[in-house]
Amino acid sequence: MKPFVGRVALVTGASRGIGAAIAGRLVSGGARVFGVQLEETGDEEAIVADLCDPGVSDMVIDQVVKKAGRLDILVNNAGRMVEAKVDEMGLDEWQRTMALNLDAPFLLIRRAMPHLRRSRGSIVNIGSIEGLASNPGHAAYCASKAGLHGLTRAVAIDGGPDGVRCNGVAPGWIDTDLNANFVAALPKQARGRLGTIHPLGRTGRVEEVAAMVAWIASDEAAFVTGQIFVVDGGRTAKLSLP
Repeated sequence: MKPFVGRVALVTGASRGIGAAIAGRLVSGGARVFGVQLEETGDEEAIVADLCDPGVSDMVIDQVVKKAGRLDILVNNAGRMVEAKVDEMGLDEWQRTMALNLDAPFLLIRRAMPHLRRSRGSIVNIGSIEGLASNPGHAAYCASKAGLHGLTRAVAIDGGPDGVRCNGVAPGWIDTDLNANFVAALPKQARGRLGTIHPLGRTGRVEEVAAMVAWIASDEAAFVTGQIFVVDGGRTAKLSLP
C-alpha cells in the first residue's frame, strides 16, 4: 500500500543525505515530491534556491503550488553547522546559520499554512539532539535547532484547530556528509569509539530517519502533533560513566 498517493510534498535540502532519503521514501510511497537545493541537477521537480535569502521562501511555496495545485507535506530539512565556540564566532556566521536552520522553516511554514489548511497537511521539521544537548563548539547550531523544536510545538498549537499537524525529528549521529566533516576532525582513537556511545552500538543511517519522517507524515500518525521524535540509537538516554 502506498500511503501518499495523490499527495504533494516539499523537502528542503533534498539533494543528499537525510533530505535525499526522505524524498526517496515519500516518492516510494506515491507522493509527488519537490526538492529545494542549491545546485541544478536537471530534475524537473527540483527548485534551485538559497534558503538563507529570506526573499525566496515565498517563491518556493508558490512554485510548488503553481505546478502541483496543492501542498500536503512540508519537510524542513536543510541545515548548516559551523564549528566555533561562542566567543570565536563571527556575527555573520551566527546569522547565516539562523537564517537557514530557523528563519527559513518559519518563512516556509508561514507561506505554506493556507495550503496546508486546505489539505489538512503535515509539517515535519528536522531538528537535532543538539537542540536538546550540545557538543563543543556548536553554539549556533544548538541554538538554531532548539529554536526549531520550539517553533514545532508552537505551530502544532496554532495549526491544530485547522487540522494541520507539526512534528519534529531530532536525529543523533547519522552517517551524513555533515557529520563526516566533524568526524574527520576527531582524533583517530575517538573516531573508533563512535559506536560505543550508542546503546545500539552503531551510528544511524539516513534511511532510518526517513522512515520516521514518513510515518509522521502519514495518516497512521493522524493524532500525533507537537512532538519531537529522537532518532539516536539511545545516545541521549545513556548516562556517561566516570
